[in-house]
Order: sequence, then C-alpha cells, then structure tokens
Amino acid sequence: MGRNRRLAIAALLAAVVSISATTAGAVPPPPAPCELTRGADESVRHFSRRLIRCAVATWEVPGGADKALCIAARESGLHPGAQSPTGRYLGLYQHSAKYWPGRYEAWTEPEWELDPSALSGRTNAIVTMRMVHANGWGPWKGVGC
Repeated sequence: MGRNRRLAIAALLAAVVSISATTAGAVPPPPAPCELTRGADESVRHFSRRLIRCAVATWEVPGGADKALCIAARESGLHPGAQSPTGRYLGLYQHSAKYWPGRYEAWTEPEWELDPSALSGRTNAIVTMRMVHANGWGPWKGVGC
C-alpha cells in the first residue's frame, strides 16, 4: 500500500472518529408533549379528554386530571374551538385572546412546534397545565370544580 493511500485512509478514519465523537455527545431535543392522534371514530370531546389527561400526566396540577377535565368541561364543553360570543375568550380553557400570545410564548418551547392558536386543543391544554403546575388554578379557581 502506497504512502498516499495510507495517508488518505488515516485522514478518513480521523474524520469518522471526529464525527462519531461529536454526535455521540449530542443531546436530542425533548420529545414534543402529548403528540396524540385523534382516532377515526373518536369524538372531539373524547380526544380533548385524552389531551388533557396527557398534559396533566406530564405536569402535575392541583386536583389532578379530574379537576382539569371538570374545568375544561365548564369552560368550553371540551370543545377546543369554543369562543365566547365576543371572541374575547378562546379554546378549551377560555384563555383571554389578549393574553394568549404572551402565554403561548412563555409556556411552550419552539422545538415542540405547537400550533400557536388558542383554538388548538393540544396547545391550549399544554399551556394551561404548565401555567397551573407553576402557579395553581388562579384564573379558573372560581369555576366550581
């Protein structure tokens, strides 16, 4: 084997080892939470329940899933597209349209690639459970659940 060929092989091996060392230490981004698929025969309300249970399992909240489901049922009837008559309140947990953009920004992670709309059941449930996990039921404490 000629000298040039040995040098080429050595350079190739060094590159492979370097790439392997770089990728071996890389930490993959956290999985996107509650990436569920709605079943073909599954109702919107049932799917909303599954999303809420998933979010509560990820971020514990006072009263657990029972309280989270009760509040969503009273706020929106478990319909993610629910809006108040004036459009001022939106989604499963009837977030204020005025405050939603800031809540979305504060309580989601870009790598999750969530729909920014308050009318997305998944996003609304995740934002709400993260808020409640950190701060309690605050805005929803008077709902009666």
